[in-house]
Amino acid sequence: MEYPKSQKYNTPELMAKIMGPNPFKLQEEMLQNHKIPAGSIVCDLGSGQGLTSVMLAKDYGFKVYAADLWSEPHANCRFFYEMGLTPEQITPVKTDAANLPFEKEFFDAVVSTDSYNYWGRDPEYLDAKLLPFVKSGGYLYVCVPGMKKDCHDNLPKELLLSWTPEQLAYLRDINYWEEILNHSRDAEVISIFEMKGNNDELWADWLDQENEVAVNDRKTMGAGGGKYLNFIAFVLRKK
Repeated sequence: MEYPKSQKYNTPELMAKIMGPNPFKLQEEMLQNHKIPAGSIVCDLGSGQGLTSVMLAKDYGFKVYAADLWSEPHANCRFFYEMGLTPEQITPVKTDAANLPFEKEFFDAVVSTDSYNYWGRDPEYLDAKLLPFVKSGGYLYVCVPGMKKDCHDNLPKELLLSWTPEQLAYLRDINYWEEILNHSRDAEVISIFEMKGNNDELWADWLDQENEVAVNDRKTMGAGGGKYLNFIAFVLRKK
């Protein structure tokens, strides 16, 4: 798969800020043929250090709120300025995804890249905690790391080289996510699918980094654990 938008961000400085498999490429595939109008107010939920937020503002023309619990707004503000963005284009917000501080029906859309699985596995989350902040007819574009087939009853030894069973509980298969999403009364499931990007390529950009988390993940991926893993995307529309 080609990633024309992502290529411009393929610099050592930006790659050093990623927190998992390449978020630019994941987001670009997820947003292929998206239906969010340019100029929309968009929440980048679980935005990390703001990489995906920059892409949403610069390449898609959205007014972005970069919402994350573990990143500091002042640091993200400095980064956004260095990337040529203004406060009118992008705003960092330190917040828990389960306790969002926005006005009801504030967002035209929500985008979440490679993080929703940390909080979205609660079947009540969508209706109770997220959709109230999205306008009727607004879209949610989400992608998560997943498993090709659920194997929690017999976890492969390759996966346990890097992660504990508790950490692997965040990785689920597409059937699991279909059940979670179909539980929602307030969202229409437009699509849910296994992403087509090359897993080895997406992981390689991360495994090349020298931080301790990436180094630890090399154990599983180097032992062939990637054959059990995939990325899952879903598109929802608020009723």
